[in-house]
Amino acid sequence: MGITKSEHFTDHQNELANVLKALGHPARVAIVEYLIQHKQCICGDIVNELPLSQATISQHLRELKQVGIIQGNIEGNSICYCLNPQVFEQITQFMGIVIESVAKNKCC
Repeated sequence: MGITKSEHFTDHQNELANVLKALGHPARVAIVEYLIQHKQCICGDIVNELPLSQATISQHLRELKQVGIIQGNIEGNSICYCLNPQVFEQITQFMGIVIESVAKNKCC
């Protein structure tokens, strides 16, 4: 995080920020949506669905895996990916707190 002085924030805040940052790219959102629809897939399947090159999709998958949004298992020459439910539980808890707070405090 460099200039944001991440050491001044909790591990949880830094981890959540990294997850949300990774989801801040439309290609990664599309990959997550694809995985939601198919439960798991092989990388080549994603390449056939998105208008991006294999190398670009591999980079996006690497970013998603690095922050724990997806998990992958090697099967032969392919890697099957699926969503990590624990990460989405963290997002759900955080967003639930935000939504609850906004609903209670209708200002501005």
